[in-house]
Amino acid sequence: MMEKNLAEQIAGQLRRDILRGKLPPGASIKERDNAAEMGVSRTPLREAIRILAKEGLVELRPARSPIVSMPSVKQISDEVEVLLSVEKLSGELACERATDAEIAAISAIVDEMSQDFETADPVDMFETDMKFHTAIAQAAHNQPLAEIHGTFLARLWRARFLAAVKRRNRERVIDHHGLIVDALKARDPHAIRVAIGIHLDRLAEDISHVIEQEIAAATNGADAGGK
Repeated sequence: MMEKNLAEQIAGQLRRDILRGKLPPGASIKERDNAAEMGVSRTPLREAIRILAKEGLVELRPARSPIVSMPSVKQISDEVEVLLSVEKLSGELACERATDAEIAAISAIVDEMSQDFETADPVDMFETDMKFHTAIAQAAHNQPLAEIHGTFLARLWRARFLAAVKRRNRERVIDHHGLIVDALKARDPHAIRVAIGIHLDRLAEDISHVIEQEIAAATNGADAGGK
C-alpha cells in the first residue's frame, strides 16, 4: 500500500513537471536519472510512469525510455468531443441526483477559486478547476459515466492546462463556474447544459490552437537542429 501511494505521489510530481514544461513533449523520462533526482527507487517510479501512460501523458516504448506524449490535433479534437458530451450529461444527471451536501461542496470549490484567483499558482488553480468538474461527474451518481469522464479528463490534462493558462481571466474561471453552480442549485438540466456549453464549447478550438503551435515549434526546433 505504501509503495502504491508513493507511486501516485511520484506520478503527481511528474504530472506537474509535464504541465510546467520541465518535461516537454517528446522528452525522455529516464528511470535512473529521475529516481535519483527524486530520491526514490526505480520500482515506484516505473509504476508512476505506467499511471501516466494510462492517462495518455506518457508514451511507453519497448526497450527504450518512455517519452512525454505529443498527441495530434485530430486525437485531441476527438477526445474533446467525448469529454464535452460527458460533461453536459453529467451536469444534467447531477441536477436530478446530487445531494444538497454535494451541491454545497461544489459551490465551495468555486468560492475557493474566487478567493485564490489572484494569488494561486497556475497549476494549483487548474487542479482546483478540474476538481470542480470531477465533483459534478461524481454527483451524477453514474459510475460508468464518472469513469469515462475521469479517463478523458486525464487524457486531456496537459492540453487543457495549456489552453486554460492562455485564456485565464476572472470571467472564464469564476463567472462561468458560477453559472454552472446556479443551474445546479436550481436543479435545472437545460440551464446547466447551456452553462457548461458557455464554459467549454470553445475548448476544442482553444486546445487545437495551442497544440498546433506546439507541434510547429517542435518541428522548427528539429529542423534548426538538423542544419
